[in-house]
Amino acid sequence: MNGGALFVAVFLACAVEAVEATTIVLAAGTARDWRSALIGTAMALVVLAAVIVALGPALSAIPLRSLRLVVGGLLLVFGLQWLRKAILRASGHKALHDEEAIFERELAAARAAASDRRFSVPDWYAFTLSFKGVLLEGLEVAFIALTFGTNQHDVPLAAVAAVAAVVVVAAAGVAVRAPLARVPENTMKFVVGVMLTSFGMFWGAEGAGARWPGSDAALLVLVPAVAVLGLGLTQLLRSAQQPVEAPSAVVS
Repeated sequence: MNGGALFVAVFLACAVEAVEATTIVLAAGTARDWRSALIGTAMALVVLAAVIVALGPALSAIPLRSLRLVVGGLLLVFGLQWLRKAILRASGHKALHDEEAIFERELAAARAAASDRRFSVPDWYAFTLSFKGVLLEGLEVAFIALTFGTNQHDVPLAAVAAVAAVVVVAAAGVAVRAPLARVPENTMKFVVGVMLTSFGMFWGAEGAGARWPGSDAALLVLVPAVAVLGLGLTQLLRSAQQPVEAPSAVVS
């Protein structure tokens, strides 16, 4: 994988997670208290930074073959989950992931919660809501950036892509002060699911000792093949939902 492909893969995957985290922070700040929401966000970022500092050297110390086997398996699991959900949503078998609806639910829950001041935080509910949202989504961002970067021996570029995705999404959220409902999230999840599944298969097989024809060039075949399979399954499931027309009565 060249630098451009690495950047795009990490950017798209991290952007999906950043959209969800931004929606949660916006709901907490809008309904409750912006200071508390921002403090929770900052604390989550501090914890994430500590996790990255601890995991970065540890991942680098693992033999590349073993790392690719483990990371390939994990990426394959994540990728197949994302791909499955995207296919079910696109085919109509699962409700679309609506950030606006999620924003409204979080907003209603935040407004209904009782106020509680703890330590120097004016609103503990807004703090914990933002902290948990940013921490959980941020852990996935860190995992994606570290695993992709370590496998390609370019953690700095992967980190730049991850930070760029978070900054772009957060800036968009702050600018409009609304959920990022216009982001085609299901399309992004389908693309990311295809990429994670493809890279998971590629790295997992390499970690198990297999050799792909053409080395990295095999991804040029593997990625489109997974995408075509996903689109085919989407169309198949969509067709299965189409009502069958009743045969017209024969007029004698």
